[in-house]
Amino acid sequence: MTRAAWLVAVIAVAGLGAAVHAGLQAAPGSGDLLGEMTGGETTVHANGKNAFSFPAANLTDDERTRFVIGNSFFKRNWVEAPASTTARDGLGPHFLARSCAGCHLFDGRGEPPPWRKGLSDEQPLALLIRLSVPGTDARGGPRHEAVYGDQFNTAANQNVKPEGEVVMRWKPLGGRFADGSRYTLQQPHYELRNLGYGPLDPKTLMSPRIAPQIIGVGLLESIAEQDIVANAANQAAQPGPIKGQPNRVWDAFAGREMLGRFGWKANVATLAHQTAGAFHGDIGITSRHFPTETCTPAQKDCLAAPNGSNDAQPEIEDETLEQVVFYQATVAPPARRNVREPQVLQGQRLFAQAQCAVCHRPSYKTAEGPFPRLTSKALQGQTIWPYTDLLLHDMGDALADGRPDFLANGRQWKTPALWGIGLIRDVNGHTRLMHDGRANGVLEAILWHGGEAEASKQQVLQMKKPERDALVRFVESL
Repeated sequence: MTRAAWLVAVIAVAGLGAAVHAGLQAAPGSGDLLGEMTGGETTVHANGKNAFSFPAANLTDDERTRFVIGNSFFKRNWVEAPASTTARDGLGPHFLARSCAGCHLFDGRGEPPPWRKGLSDEQPLALLIRLSVPGTDARGGPRHEAVYGDQFNTAANQNVKPEGEVVMRWKPLGGRFADGSRYTLQQPHYELRNLGYGPLDPKTLMSPRIAPQIIGVGLLESIAEQDIVANAANQAAQPGPIKGQPNRVWDAFAGREMLGRFGWKANVATLAHQTAGAFHGDIGITSRHFPTETCTPAQKDCLAAPNGSNDAQPEIEDETLEQVVFYQATVAPPARRNVREPQVLQGQRLFAQAQCAVCHRPSYKTAEGPFPRLTSKALQGQTIWPYTDLLLHDMGDALADGRPDFLANGRQWKTPALWGIGLIRDVNGHTRLMHDGRANGVLEAILWHGGEAEASKQQVLQMKKPERDALVRFVESL
C-alpha cells in the first residue's frame, strides 16, 4: 500500500469511530454476544483486497505513524548486497522471498502453487518446507539437517546455488456424505530434487508450512498465558477425545522458555521472535538475535557471499525490526459480517453442536503482551473473538507430518484462529486452508480433521446439505 493509499485508509477507518459500535446487542461483559467486533475496539469494518491491512481502529496518531513505517519495511523488497540502497540490502544468500509481503501478500494468506494432472513443479513462494532430523537441539527444538539447515530455500543470490527445487504431487481422495453427496480431497506429497549441496540425511523429516494471514496477531499475543493453560485443563477434565496441550518453546528475545502460540505447531512464543526468525530464514536478513547467515558448513559459496552488514553489525537494526513487529502487532481484524442472518445463526448452533467450539474457543479478554514497547496499550483489555484455544491437538494420520517441534509430536497441530477466514478470497483470490493449503474451502478443511476431531467430522458427514451450507456460512462470517 502506498503512503497516499494508507492515509486514505486511515481517514476511512477514523470515520468509522462512532459507527463501529452501532447496532450491536448490549450484554453484560463484552456487550457483543455475537462477536461482531472481532477485535473489540481495535476492530475495523473492511472488505476487499485491503481488508487485512488496516491499523487497529483505536491507535493514537503517533502509533499510526509507527504503523506506516513498519508497513514500509514489511512490504518493500530487500536487495542483494553490496548495493546503494544500504538500508535494505542484505538479501540472502539463500532465501524464499524478497520481502515479508512476498509470502503474506496484502497481509493475507499464501497458497500452494497450481498443479495439472496431479503434479506441480512450479516453485512455492508462500509455502516453505521445514527440515530436521531425529533428536533435539540445545534448546529442545528440532535438530537441523546438517547440510540444508532447518528449512529448504529455493532461491539464492548471484554466485550462490539454490538449495534445490520442491516438487508437489497431488492424489485425489474421494468420499461421501451420509446423504450420498460425493466429495474429493487432494492429498499432497512433497519431493526435493536438484539438490545443490548433495543428498539429504536419509532420516530427514519434512513439514510444509503455508504463510497465514497476520490480522490480530498482536491480540493473540496479548491473551493471558493462564487462559491458554486453562483451556488445556478444562479439556482434560471433560469426557471425550479432545485433550489439547500447550507447547513450550525457547524465545530468543525473552531469553527463556515460554508458551508457544505462533506457527502451525505453536512453535514460536512471541511476534518478535517470529518476525526476526522469518527475516533470518525466509529472506536471509540477520538481526541481533539471529546474527549469522543460515549457511551450513557444507555450503561454501553461501559462506563466501557478501552481506549487508557494516562493521559486523546485523543487516537489520533493532529500531527497524521493532517497527515491523509493531506493524504486525497492530494490524486489525475485520468485523464479522451477516451475524444476524438466519443461516449464519443456524451454522453457529451446528458449530457448537459438533464440538468445534471446544478447540476453536470463541472469545477472550486480552491482557498485556510480553514486550510492551513492541505493541500498543490499545490492544489491552479487549474482548476478542479469534476462535482458537492456541493448543496442540492430535489431528490424525492423514494430517500427520511425523516431525516433532519442541513438545509437539508428529501428529499434532495448533488450532488456528478462524477470524477473517471468510475474507481470504477477497484479499488473496483463493480459499486454500490448512497448514499446507491442501483444503479448498471450509468444508474440505473440516473433512481433513481426524484424531481428536474425528467425532466432530463424523457429525458433519451426517449433516444434510442445507446444514453443511449453514455451517460453512457461519465460519465464513468470522
